[in-house]
Amino acid sequence: SGRRPKPLSPVCTRAVLYLSHIISWRTFSYSLQCTLCCQAGRSAIMDKLQGFEFWRTTLKEARFVVAPMVDQSELAWRLLSRRHGAQLCYTPMLHAQVFVRDANYRRENLYNEVCEEDRPLIVQFCANDPEVFLQASLLAQDYCDAIDLNLGCPQMIAKRGHYGVFLQDEWELLEKMVRLANEKLSVPITCKIRVFKEVEKTVRYAQMLEKAGCQLLTVHGRTKDQKGAMTGIANWEHIKAVRKAVNIPVFANGNIQHLSDVERCIQETGVHGVMSAEGNLHNPALFEGRSPPVWEMAEEYLEVVKQYPPCTLSYVRAHLFKLWHHTLQIHQDLREDLAKVKTLEGLADVSKQLRLRCQEEIAKGKDVEEKKGGLPFPHWICQPYIRPAPKDLVANGNSKDSEVKKTVCQKRALEDSDGTADTLSKNKQKKRSRNPNKNFCPEQKPKYIKCEQCGNPKGNKCVFNLCRGCCKKKAFKEVADCPSQYTHTHKLTSVSACCTNECCVVVVFFVPQTDYFITNISEYFSF
Repeated sequence: SGRRPKPLSPVCTRAVLYLSHIISWRTFSYSLQCTLCCQAGRSAIMDKLQGFEFWRTTLKEARFVVAPMVDQSELAWRLLSRRHGAQLCYTPMLHAQVFVRDANYRRENLYNEVCEEDRPLIVQFCANDPEVFLQASLLAQDYCDAIDLNLGCPQMIAKRGHYGVFLQDEWELLEKMVRLANEKLSVPITCKIRVFKEVEKTVRYAQMLEKAGCQLLTVHGRTKDQKGAMTGIANWEHIKAVRKAVNIPVFANGNIQHLSDVERCIQETGVHGVMSAEGNLHNPALFEGRSPPVWEMAEEYLEVVKQYPPCTLSYVRAHLFKLWHHTLQIHQDLREDLAKVKTLEGLADVSKQLRLRCQEEIAKGKDVEEKKGGLPFPHWICQPYIRPAPKDLVANGNSKDSEVKKTVCQKRALEDSDGTADTLSKNKQKKRSRNPNKNFCPEQKPKYIKCEQCGNPKGNKCVFNLCRGCCKKKAFKEVADCPSQYTHTHKLTSVSACCTNECCVVVVFFVPQTDYFITNISEYFSF
C-alpha cells in the first residue's frame, strides 16, 4: 500500500529477538549434527567390505548356511544349528514396512534376539519400495553383518503383497532398491533369488543385481511356479551358469538333504556356500554329517529355548512337528496332544512321551523292521522329508484317483447371499456366535472412498481426499490447511498476529525442529 508499517511494541520486539535467537541456535546445532552424522555415515560406507573380501573377512568364508525361514529361523533355532555345523544364519523374512512402522515388531523380531554367539548374521527383508527398504535396513544394520533383499518367496501372501519372487520381472525397481541400499548402508547388501526357465535370462538377472550393488547372491534353483506339491527338483545348471557369469560370491539353494549333497553341489556348481532350509528343519545336524535320534535334537532345542527367552510358542510347536514328523505318522494320538498343548512345559512333556515310545520300540527290536518301511532310517532318526510326486495325469487331464476324490472330498457349497449359519465357514460361524448381528453379505458392506495416495479409507472431512496420515504429511510439507485436521496447519516462522496495545500481546510462532506452536508470549516471558 506504500504506507509505512507500524513498529512493534517493545514487548513483541524483545520476544521476536529472543525467539529468533533460539531458532537460529536450533538450526545451527541441527545442521552441525547432520553434518557430523553424514560425515560418519560416508566414512562407514567407504570402509565397508565388498564382494569376496566381505565373504572372507566378515562371513569367515562360510560354506554351510541356514536359510531365512518365516517363523522358523528364530534365535533359538539358529543357535542350535550353529552348534551343529552351521557357519552363517539368516533371520526369518521380515516385512520392511511393518519393521519401520512398528517398534514392537522390531523388538520382537530383531532387537530382543541380539546374541554374541549368533554371528555372522544376515537380516532379510521383503519390500517393494526403495525408500521403505532403506529405512528398514538403516534400523537393522547395527544388529547384523549384512542386509538381504528377498526376491525368492513364491507364496500367495507374497503375491498379494507384491514382493518376493513376484518382483523378478521389475528390473528397474529392483536395480533402484539395491543401488540405494548399497549407497546408504554401512553394511553390504545381498539378494536371494529364484531362477527363470531360461538360463540366459537368469544370468542377465544376476548380472543386473551385481551391477546395482549386490555383494553376495543366493540362487534357489527353482522357478516361481515350483512350490508345494509341484516343488520338484532344483536345477543346479542355472546356479552353475550364474556362478560363472558374476564376480561376487554365490550361494546355492535347493536339493540339500545330506552333507554329501552339500559337497556334491559345491563340486558341480563351483559355488562358495550352500544354503539349506527344509533339510535343516528335519535334521539340524545336517552340516555335521550326522543323523542323530530325534529326541536328542528336540531336547537340546527346548533347552536353548529356555536359555534364550522369549520364544513364540507357535515357533517351538512347528519345530517339534518337523523333527517328529515321521514318528507322528505312527503315534497319531500324541500328534493331537502336540497340537493342543498351550505351554512350553506341555510341549516338552509330549516330546518326552514320544521319546519313551520310540525307546520301547527299540527295546522290542523293531528298529530292523522300521528300515523296511520306505524310510532310509527308522522313524525316530532325523532324516529328510521327501514330498510325494504329484499324481500322474491321464489323457483327458484328470488324475486316476479323481473319481474317488470327488465322492470322498466334496467342496463346501458357496454361501447364500443371506449368509445362513448352515452355509457359513467355521471361522464365520465363530464370528456370528460372538456377534449375532454380523452380516457377511458383500453387497451390504459399507463402501469407503480410498485415499488418493495410499489406498486407506480417506478422512470424512478431508478436502484433499486423503487419509489422516497422508493429510498430516501434506499439511506439514506444503502451505496447506485442512479443516478436518485442526492440528495440521502450515508452517509459520514469523509473527502472525500482534496487538498494538502493550497490555495485551498475542503472538503466534512456529518453532522449527520442535513441532509446536508458542502463543501468548507474555505468559512465557516476564519483561
